[in-house]
Amino acid sequence: MSPFFSSAPLWRTLEVFALATFDPQQFPIDAIAGEAALAIDRLTPQWLRERFAAPPQWTPEPPDPWLQLLAAPTRAAVLLPLILREDGISLLLTQRTLHLSAHPGQIAFPGGRCEPGDVSATDTALRETEEEVGLDRRHVDVLGTLPDYPTGTGYLVTPVVGLVTPPFTLRADPSEVAEMFEVPLAFLMDGLHHQRLSAPVGSGRSSFYAMPYQRFYIWGATAGMLRNLFHLLRA
Repeated sequence: MSPFFSSAPLWRTLEVFALATFDPQQFPIDAIAGEAALAIDRLTPQWLRERFAAPPQWTPEPPDPWLQLLAAPTRAAVLLPLILREDGISLLLTQRTLHLSAHPGQIAFPGGRCEPGDVSATDTALRETEEEVGLDRRHVDVLGTLPDYPTGTGYLVTPVVGLVTPPFTLRADPSEVAEMFEVPLAFLMDGLHHQRLSAPVGSGRSSFYAMPYQRFYIWGATAGMLRNLFHLLRA
């Protein structure tokens, strides 16, 4: 991960990406990533376990240089819950409530900041997931982690990937989660569904990915972490 630098005016400019008033859909699509969809035989529990157990050499998505902001970012972790449904694997996502101070109304993975009692990023992700959506950690088979991801709100997020076997019970925390939904992993692991957009920031532009699905607009850090999952699985 590249070193973070401090820039107060830029920091304030980038905070718009976390506000409800910022509408990422107002900007034109610059490009479609366009890589071929992941082969169906790679979307199985056994293949995923093997890939995380012995990952090949692969190159993560380069972070937007505008997001390399702070010398001491707040550590956080999220869970990418891959649900083993009969018709294929799906990914559980949440829509954040509108009253939250950071990323209100945005599509996100369950997770949050690391607390002193957490023994690892994985522990943070599992604890926060239990608190936000009520998914008991005993249902989660942790496969591994993806590279840490910086956000425009000063967090450095560790994405933890896990398989989740039904049946299980979900119970959203209404103070944080407005809605829960699932997206087929096959849809997300298709470069034709990965849009590249950019917005003016300071004297330049900041780029971000979006993966619209039905009425949900997946973008920003969530889409960026999904791009890294895509790169790992297609390597």
